Amino acid sequence: MIDVRRAAQRYPGGEPGNGIETAHAFSFGPHYDPANLRFAGLIACNEERLAAGAGFAEHPHSHTEIVTWVAEGELTHEDGTGAATTVRRGDLQRLGAGDGVRHVERNAGDRPLVFVQMWLMPLEPGGTPAYEIVRDVTDTEPYDLPQAGAALHVRRPAAGASARIPDATAAYLHVVHGEIALAGEILGPGDSARLTDEEGLTFTASATGAAEVLIWEFPGMPG
Repeated sequence: MIDVRRAAQRYPGGEPGNGIETAHAFSFGPHYDPANLRFAGLIACNEERLAAGAGFAEHPHSHTEIVTWVAEGELTHEDGTGAATTVRRGDLQRLGAGDGVRHVERNAGDRPLVFVQMWLMPLEPGGTPAYEIVRDVTDTEPYDLPQAGAALHVRRPAAGASARIPDATAAYLHVVHGEIALAGEILGPGDSARLTDEEGLTFTASATGAAEVLIWEFPGMPG
């Protein structure tokens, strides 16, 4: 089954007056939707847009694996594990909240910042908070997240080229840049697809430009 969700269907959030605009793919905060709480192990997929100088003040997380992908600009991150990093386009950041951690996220640059932040349920709650950053992620090797029983694939096909979607009981696809054709549907930035028990699927980037797509694979985990 292929369930396409459009960018326009996302729940709006953030603090626009403070330069923070958020688009939530799943039930979040005041936007409670019992039919849209999660997909497999994914409980949040937020598109965040921060104006220059804007950011999220220190706040807590627990029992969550938080993976961040920068689409434009640079993200400055600090947390209770002692990490203080700048995350750039093509980098992947993971914060394992464990039994509790606090962090700060902000746009310390002079141009807009856009990033996708994805929250996953850990297979085992609690534990010691952990942080890592992977620079210059490639399309050839997935990023394994055993703590959540998942793997993240990055696909960046050139204009007109096709890319394979991993076979899995459940997979979640999010378009970061460009347009793609998937099973007769055209998906653009912010659009997503929730895939259940699909095999042999591919998508094709528009003939007019390359695409960048994130795909979460959940082997053996129902959607």
